[in-house]
Amino acid sequence: MEEDLRTPFFVAALLIMAVVVLMEVGSEQVGLELASFLGQRGRIGLGIPCTALVDGMLLYMVTLMALALGLPERLHGLVQGPATLIVSLLVALASVVMIFVALSALSEMLALLLAVPFGTAVYAILFGHFARGAASTELSTIMALKLLFAGCLVAAQQRFLQNRLLVFTIALALAATVVVSCLQGLVPVFLASITDAISAIVISIIGLVLAIVLLLRSIPAVLNAVA
Repeated sequence: MEEDLRTPFFVAALLIMAVVVLMEVGSEQVGLELASFLGQRGRIGLGIPCTALVDGMLLYMVTLMALALGLPERLHGLVQGPATLIVSLLVALASVVMIFVALSALSEMLALLLAVPFGTAVYAILFGHFARGAASTELSTIMALKLLFAGCLVAAQQRFLQNRLLVFTIALALAATVVVSCLQGLVPVFLASITDAISAIVISIIGLVLAIVLLLRSIPAVLNAVA
C-alpha cells in the first residue's frame, strides 16, 4: 500500500482534518467573529465543539496511518496499542463530561422556558439569541472541508476504502455535522439553543460509542506489546 500511496494527497487530507478539529475546538471564538461580521448577536452553542470528539478520533486514526509510513513496523505496532488506549480513554471521558454539561444546560433552559412568565423572560435574555447564521456558515465550511478530506484520502490510496472502521468513522464525522446543522435549523431562533444542546448530547454519545469501540480494539495490541 505504501508503494501506491500518493503522498501529497495523504498529507493534504491529514492537514485538512487537523484544520477541521481546530475550527471545532475554537468554534465559540470563530462563531463570535462570524456573528460580528454578519451583524448578528448571540451564542454559537455546544453542538459544533462536540463534533470535535468524533473528528478528533478520525484525525488520530489518520495520524496513526501517517506514523506507519515513517516508523518501523514493529515499533509502530508497539506504539499503536497503548496510544489508542490512552486516546480512546481521554475521548470517552471528554464525551461523558460533555453529555452531562449539555444535559445540565438543556435542563436549565427548559426549566426557564416553562416557568412562565418570568423564567421565560430570563430564558429570552440568556438563551433566546442564537447566532444561527454564523453557526450555519461555520458548519458549511466544516462540511466542505470534511468532503475535501475524504476526497484527498481516496485520491491518496483507494485501498483506504477497504478499511471498514475508517470508512465508518468518516461517515459518522459527516453525519455529526449534518445532525448539528439540522437540529440548529429545525426550530425558530428563539428555541435554537435548546435543540443545539440536544445535538451536543447526541454527538457526545456517538463520540463515546466510537471511543469504546477503539478502546476494545486496542486491548489485544496492548497485550501483545506487554508480552
